Amino acid sequence: MSALLEIKNLCVSVEEKEILKGVNLTINRGEVHALMGPNGNGKSTLAAVIAGNEKFKVTQGEIIFKGKNLFDYSIEDRAREGIFLGFQYPVEIKGVSMTNFMKTALNEIRAYKGLPQMSAPEFLAKMEEKKKVVELTAKLSNRSVNEGFSGGEKKRNEIFQMAMLEPELAILDETDSGLDIDALRVVANGVNKLKTPENATIVITHYQRLLDYIVPDFVHILYEGKIVMTGDKTLALKLEEKGYDWVKQELNLNA
Repeated sequence: MSALLEIKNLCVSVEEKEILKGVNLTINRGEVHALMGPNGNGKSTLAAVIAGNEKFKVTQGEIIFKGKNLFDYSIEDRAREGIFLGFQYPVEIKGVSMTNFMKTALNEIRAYKGLPQMSAPEFLAKMEEKKKVVELTAKLSNRSVNEGFSGGEKKRNEIFQMAMLEPELAILDETDSGLDIDALRVVANGVNKLKTPENATIVITHYQRLLDYIVPDFVHILYEGKIVMTGDKTLALKLEEKGYDWVKQELNLNA
């Protein structure tokens, strides 16, 4: 069976500055991958390029998603194909209710796949089911998208959107940023409940604490624009203990 996502020798620049310098990564269905590394080394850039952010210029390499060249697809069609990006700082959309936002998004995907629009009772039943995944209250779901939400509420809302859209590849960019321990638990439990043999998740994080809740199959360290180490969850523990200076020392020793 072919990989869900294959990244081959990906090089990316922004404003003439090279950020990614030959990233290689393969993700299969049913897997959870953690991507770690210091600030400014390309983690969020990689997420943005997969999602289709045109701010970044791909200078070399390719990304294959479900056997197709991802660069042939617009940012909207990448979402319709099943890619979801959870933002580090989710935006507020004033005047747009969560219900209308999710119904429009779901029906866009269904139309793209040639499916009929979801009926109102069917949609509301699905919404009630998925709210339980992240313990989302009616108070939050009835408001405009993220308007006046706390940091934890915004992140919980993003996992709710992920639950509703059922993406094949979910990329969570520092979902743990700014979360207290209770919000972290709820968000992580939501991610775990949404894992299936047919989907995959990339978790971008600085801290091992998130990986106590979302246990990855693979941990990758992105350093100076390349994935320089790959291991299991014990790699994250070692990184927590020794810090990124240890990575630099290891690379120098092996050079």
